[in-house]
Amino acid sequence: MISEEHDKYIILKDERDDIKDFASFLNRIKDQFTGKNVVVDLLQYDKASLMDLISFLELSNSHRASKQSFVMVNTAISIDEIPEELMIVPTIQEAQDVIEMEEIERDLGF
Repeated sequence: MISEEHDKYIILKDERDDIKDFASFLNRIKDQFTGKNVVVDLLQYDKASLMDLISFLELSNSHRASKQSFVMVNTAISIDEIPEELMIVPTIQEAQDVIEMEEIERDLGF
């Protein structure tokens, strides 16, 4: 895994080629990014299925429950197919924007 620390978030990217293994791996090491906003860069998986992306749902839910952002970046699936429980955007810049907006919402008490 490649990780890239930024001021308000950390980007996590898979070095291998198995999206479900990556989701499972992140679930096992989730304590390492507790308290941080997370961007999961899945752009290399341009053929990812909805089921592949749903493999991150449990991790996303638990991370968001701790009042931290969990945003995935992928372009393989149409936004209309993505369940509302997952935050998936097409670019890293949009992931940064989502984190900024969610931080403002949290600061305002939403």
